Amino acid sequence: MRQSDRQPAYAKVLDILWEMGLLYVCSCTRRDILTALDAPQEGAPHGPDGVIYPGTCRPAAPPDGPRPRGSALRLDMARAAGRLADNGLTTLAFVETGPVSGVATRAVLTDLPGLLGDIVLARRDMGTSYHLAVVVDDAAQAITHVTRGVDLGPATLIHVLLQQLLDLPTPVYHHHRLIRDDAGKRLAKRDDARAIAAYRAEGHTPADLRAMLNLPPAP
Repeated sequence: MRQSDRQPAYAKVLDILWEMGLLYVCSCTRRDILTALDAPQEGAPHGPDGVIYPGTCRPAAPPDGPRPRGSALRLDMARAAGRLADNGLTTLAFVETGPVSGVATRAVLTDLPGLLGDIVLARRDMGTSYHLAVVVDDAAQAITHVTRGVDLGPATLIHVLLQQLLDLPTPVYHHHRLIRDDAGKRLAKRDDARAIAAYRAEGHTPADLRAMLNLPPAP
């Protein structure tokens, strides 16, 4: 699935969350957020998406009327946690099968505002966010196991929260260690890192690659 083809599906879910009273429009820039915190970025509280939003645009009551189009939308984390609590839930949890440490697999609902903050679920230029898209698309494809890097581990509680709110199944998660270059920088497409295909073209075998990455020999 491609996110560019899935905008109607994301819009439908955003409408559901809006009607639940869990979303609000946010017009803050990153500079606005840091200014509101009255603290340098290094000292501000951080969550999975960076500096935790201080709630500048958060309304005292859920907005009325239809959901605005073309606006950035945030999830009111306290209201979302409260809605799940009203349904008898006290904690969020998921199954982690990865060998890495540092991935929190459980959280008390009342701790979520401080841990995650009011995350962005729709951006002005996209109509969705990574968090919303992966949850909706995983459910649509009946995904049972998600394998990804440990850098996305902290965001998994966000995804489990959305799954609970939308009555969607929670997959099993496996977060693996990141592959890094000799300088310790992680390899990523966005940084034009070398692909496995380049090594293959040079004649390297799978065994060579496993040795480069300090992985055990294939069984």
